[in-house]
Amino acid sequence: MSQKFHAFMFPMFAFGHMTPYLHLANKLAEKGHRVTFLLPKKVQQQLEHLNLFPDSIIFHPITVPHVDGLPAGTDTVSDIPITLWKFFTEAFDLTRSQVEAAVLALKPDLIFFDLAQWIPEVAREHGVKSMMYNIVSANTIAHDLVPGGEFGVPPPGYPSTKVIYRAHDAHALLSLSVYYKEIYFRVTTGFTNCDFVSNRTCEEIEGKFCEYLARQYKKKILLTGPMLPEPDKSKPLEDQWNHWLNGFGPGSVVYCALGSQITLEKDQFQELCLGMELTGLPFFVAVKPPKGATIQEALPEGFEERVKGRGVVWGGWVQQPLILAHSSVGCFVSHCGFGSMWESLMSDCQIVLLPYLVDQVLNTRLLTEELEVP
Repeated sequence: MSQKFHAFMFPMFAFGHMTPYLHLANKLAEKGHRVTFLLPKKVQQQLEHLNLFPDSIIFHPITVPHVDGLPAGTDTVSDIPITLWKFFTEAFDLTRSQVEAAVLALKPDLIFFDLAQWIPEVAREHGVKSMMYNIVSANTIAHDLVPGGEFGVPPPGYPSTKVIYRAHDAHALLSLSVYYKEIYFRVTTGFTNCDFVSNRTCEEIEGKFCEYLARQYKKKILLTGPMLPEPDKSKPLEDQWNHWLNGFGPGSVVYCALGSQITLEKDQFQELCLGMELTGLPFFVAVKPPKGATIQEALPEGFEERVKGRGVVWGGWVQQPLILAHSSVGCFVSHCGFGSMWESLMSDCQIVLLPYLVDQVLNTRLLTEELEVP
C-alpha cells in the first residue's frame, strides 16, 4: 500500500454508524488520503454537511433493494422500528453486488466495515485489505460478542465485575435477544476474517476491554479515540434553536435526546414529557415520534399550554454537539449510546443517563460504576 491510500467506507446504514465513519473519513482526508463513502443516495444530503473535504471524500450511492417486510423506501435503520431489523439486514446484504462492482471499478486499497461480515471475502477476492472498524463500545463486544460467548452472561476472563447486566435489565435484553444470533455471527465472522481491527475508543476509557478482545480474537486492535470533530464555527447552531436557547440563563436548560434508533411507546413518550415538565426548568426534548403517532398527536393533554415558552419537544434532527456547547444548556439526559456518551464527556453538562438498549446499559455502567464519572 502506498503512503497515500484510497479507502472505501461501508458502515451499517444507520446514522449512529455512518456519522462516526464520516468523522474518521475526515481525519483520513486531512492527512491526504482519498475516501469513497458508500451510502444510500437519499442519506447523502443529510450527511454532506459533515463532509469537510468534499474533494477527497466522494459519496458513492448505493440502492437498498426492497424486501418483503420492509416499508417501501426504507434506506436506513432509522426508518424502521427495531422489530423490522432482520428484514433490513437482509436488504443490506443484497447490496453486495453493488459493493463488488464499485471495488472492481474504483480499486481501493482498504475497505472499512462493521456489520457487513462478507466484506473481507470481497476484499480478498480483489486483492484489497479489510479493516473492521467498530463504532460501538469495546465493553459491549467484549461482554456479548466473543467466541463461545453467551448472550447476557459475562464470558470467562471478562475484565469487569461492574460493567455487566443485572436482573432488572431484562427489558433491554429482551429487545435484542431475538436478533442476537445474527449479530453474533456478523461480528465474530468479521473480526475473524478481516485483516485489521480498529475500535472507536481510547486506552484511558476502555483499555482493559480492548486488551481482552485482542486476546480473545488473537488480533491487535488499533484505537482511533472518540473521533469527535472539532466544532465547526462556520456552521452555527440553527437560528430557531439558537434564538430559543438564548432566552435562558447559563446552565438552566435540560436537553434530552435518545438517539436515532429508539422509538418510544406513546405512554413512555408522554411520561418523558411530563417528567420534563415536573423539573420546573426550561427543557428541549429531541426524540423520534412515538409509535403510531406524530409528536403533536402524542403530547399529553394540556401539555403545550402549560410549558409554553419554556419547553420544546422536537421530532427531527438537531445539531447535538452545538446544543450541548450552548451556554444555557446545563444538563444532558441521554440514552448513553456510544456517540452520545463521548459527546456528554466532552461537554460541561451534568449527565443523566436513561439507557434503553443493551449496549446503552453497559455504557451506563461503564460511566457510573467503572469510571465513576461524577
